Amino acid sequence: MYKILIADDHPLFREAIHNVIQDGFPGSEILETADLDSALSMTLENDDLDLVLLDLNMPGMHGLNGLINMRNEAPTIPVVIVSAEQDKQIVLQAITYGACGFITKSSPRAQMTEAIEQILNGNVYLPSDIIRSQKQTTRRSQHNEQSIPPELLQALTRKQLLVLERMTKGESNKQIAYNLDIAETTVKAHVSAILRKLNVHNRVQAILSAGDIDFTAYLRR
Repeated sequence: MYKILIADDHPLFREAIHNVIQDGFPGSEILETADLDSALSMTLENDDLDLVLLDLNMPGMHGLNGLINMRNEAPTIPVVIVSAEQDKQIVLQAITYGACGFITKSSPRAQMTEAIEQILNGNVYLPSDIIRSQKQTTRRSQHNEQSIPPELLQALTRKQLLVLERMTKGESNKQIAYNLDIAETTVKAHVSAILRKLNVHNRVQAILSAGDIDFTAYLRR
């Protein structure tokens, strides 16, 4: 089904995430390694990988430098950071440096499965508690650089506002399509339009920028 590399120096966690993948995505081929150098080698030898699960603190990583190296060596293979780290700034930096998601090691099994599924479906995954934390920070800040100017929001159609509202709740394209009763391809088109109109580069930036928006006020217009 899928071909996934687990790169983590903790045998017990490798075994745990191996079981999550095995149960959630039966038939997948799972590769394992315990340091960055071998992870890079295995990535180059297996250009058909669907996903790399990369521990932030294993040997050779030097924090996010390891992620940057991985993205430089294999720019087409999705990489998700898996870490005990929960500092929202590190999470956001990881996304900025090219990770397609961030999974905390304290996540429940079902949440890990859902996160991996979202990423395999082409979405960016960010922990909902990190999103909420960023929203609270935004509310406390009087001059937050990430807030969206009202004129950009007014450029969004009603349907695009509804999609953006769902995005801020951490919903995947598939979930948004179901909740709004529209096709998933339509959701993807709306997301692309939202990113363009809000002048942001990816889904996560859009979500964080929209953290303090009162959608009710805009949807009433």
